[in-house]
Amino acid sequence: MLPRNSAMGTEEIKGVDVGDWFTQLEYEQWVAIPVFGTRPSARYKHAAAIADDKLYIFGGSRNGRYLSDIQVFDFGSLAWSSIKLNIELNGHKVEEMGSQEALPATSDHSMVKWGNKLLLLSGHSKNSSSSMIVHFIDLQTQQVGILETSGDSPSARGGYSATIVGSRLVIFGGEDRSRKLLNDIHTLNLETMMWELVESMQTPPAPRFDHTAAVHAGRYLLVFGGCSHSIFFNDLHVLDLQTMEWSQPEIQGDLVTPRAGHAGVSIDEHWYIVGGGDNKNGSVETLALNMPKLAWSTLTSVKERHPLASEGLSVCSALINGEKYLASFGGYNGKYTNEVFVMRLKPRDTLRPKIYQSPAAAAAAASVTAAYALAKSEKLDASRIEANSREQGKKKPSQEDLVIEIDAIKEDKKTLEVSLADARAENSGLREKIDEVNSTHADLSKELHSVQGQLVTERSRCFKLEAQIAELQKALESLESIENEVQLLRRQKSVLEQEIEMNDAAQKQGSGVWRWIAG
Repeated sequence: MLPRNSAMGTEEIKGVDVGDWFTQLEYEQWVAIPVFGTRPSARYKHAAAIADDKLYIFGGSRNGRYLSDIQVFDFGSLAWSSIKLNIELNGHKVEEMGSQEALPATSDHSMVKWGNKLLLLSGHSKNSSSSMIVHFIDLQTQQVGILETSGDSPSARGGYSATIVGSRLVIFGGEDRSRKLLNDIHTLNLETMMWELVESMQTPPAPRFDHTAAVHAGRYLLVFGGCSHSIFFNDLHVLDLQTMEWSQPEIQGDLVTPRAGHAGVSIDEHWYIVGGGDNKNGSVETLALNMPKLAWSTLTSVKERHPLASEGLSVCSALINGEKYLASFGGYNGKYTNEVFVMRLKPRDTLRPKIYQSPAAAAAAASVTAAYALAKSEKLDASRIEANSREQGKKKPSQEDLVIEIDAIKEDKKTLEVSLADARAENSGLREKIDEVNSTHADLSKELHSVQGQLVTERSRCFKLEAQIAELQKALESLESIENEVQLLRRQKSVLEQEIEMNDAAQKQGSGVWRWIAG
């Protein structure tokens, strides 16, 4: 057993035997790998992809500065290395240029493997164009260049999700150069390199960035978490890529906290989510979503401030010695990191996919079931005829028996066709009900906005009335003081008038005495 330093949910290997280090790891525990060679600079919001048992890291951000280097980690030798790229300019190759010169410094971007190439989809950079650009790195020739695309390309953005579905790359959401939040859907046909803006139905997720996305059963696009400029999400939305209908199914299992800047990767029927946070706390849980059952579970947890409880980290699926591992790099939780962590996954049974149980999906499932029953019935009827023939030995069935058998098959077929038609009619009816509910919801939303507008107007009137009342109260208070002054003046006037009358009387009396003396 290898010596380890253990912590909550993580281990650190010491004294590693490079040849078989992975055979000693415990299941579903993160392990920090001691590496050889010069480590890449610590960073977050970079792009990562696995190719040929190697982890490729490109770009990212550190202290507000965009990075443009590309680094490679070999899981066999546990060593980091950098590569020299051959850049193609106007159809001519320039040999062995550093990645800083070949690729623009970028953050919040994506990297996916397609064939023998790594495709780099642009994110935020100092000199970003108005639309999304696709660079490529040829893993055989190490040539780098720009792929020519056509069609309705997405606007330049960062923090979006890029998910490969068959030969299509599905882009959802993000934040553009003016910080406008997006929830649009674009697809890139990787065979024709043509972009297409996809129109969807039903209620889409709220505009967001720094979310994650995965595909299930080659048909359903799952979008989890992310944030707006003020809200962090923990919701799960599902887009049926055949009908282009959004739904928000009921989720089971563990309670999941809101987060953004997390990383995710799907392996078989499970979608693994690592890290993220809400600008206050990092998310310490490593989650697994059972996609057929739509149930969350917590695989393990790390301590707070651990590198895996970071925003802007990456996680990929690595196949080492025939076993599946999670591999994580980078991130920021107050401190930038450049450690490599791996988790050995338990072998899991592959479950049969199910169709998500929205009303429309349920009706679609009934249609599929009926069609499957119809096809199966024809095969069973053919087997039944063959069995009857064997029971009769060498005796060939008569023409009448064959006619009866064929009529019975036709009747069964008609019954199944009626069932299929009923299922389709039910599906159509459910769609109409959904459209009606959506229309009612839209009308109620308009009415709510109208009432909210009226409330704002009434509140404004109330504020004005309260101001007028306050002014009137002040006026009344001043009137009371004026009345007191008037009463005081009246009393003073009354006293003055009495004094005047007394003086007049005294003057009259005095004038009579002088006349008597003089006479």
